[in-house]
Amino acid sequence: MFETREGEKLLKIDPADMPPDGHVVFIGHIVSPWTSREDCPKNMRAARETGRTATVLVDEAYRPGLQNLDRASHIAILSWLGHAPRNLIVQKPRHAAEPKGVFSLRSPARPNPIGLHVAKLVALDIEAGRIEIDAIDVLDGTAVIDIKPYYASIDAFPEAAIAGRNEK
Repeated sequence: MFETREGEKLLKIDPADMPPDGHVVFIGHIVSPWTSREDCPKNMRAARETGRTATVLVDEAYRPGLQNLDRASHIAILSWLGHAPRNLIVQKPRHAAEPKGVFSLRSPARPNPIGLHVAKLVALDIEAGRIEIDAIDVLDGTAVIDIKPYYASIDAFPEAAIAGRNEK
């Protein structure tokens, strides 16, 4: 699913082969319109532009944790991008002139393939464990690690920028 490009570097040991040490559990999964990497939007902006919605399904044991989430207009979803390689430490994005360290990228290929997605909460059904969201940029069936309310007053930095990019 991922090919190594010129200039990329791999870790000496693949984190996927190491014993787990965080006891992370999946609390549910995402029902997404995307079934192949080629069709999946590159980011949340591109996902929103498609106009296709998605659903987060929370496993029964974790549904009580959804109480009062409907107070939030937007949520942050942490996902486990299980199809991504975990041993790629320097990447050469297709659009980049030179290779970049994984921690300077939003790529799913990383030692711990955790995705961060901020989505508009469209509807919430706690009993069914269904969270309808405006868009998502992951494949159908992607595991969910956590859900948090998004606070514009805490989480947003209008002045934030990446050197070399012309967007804020």
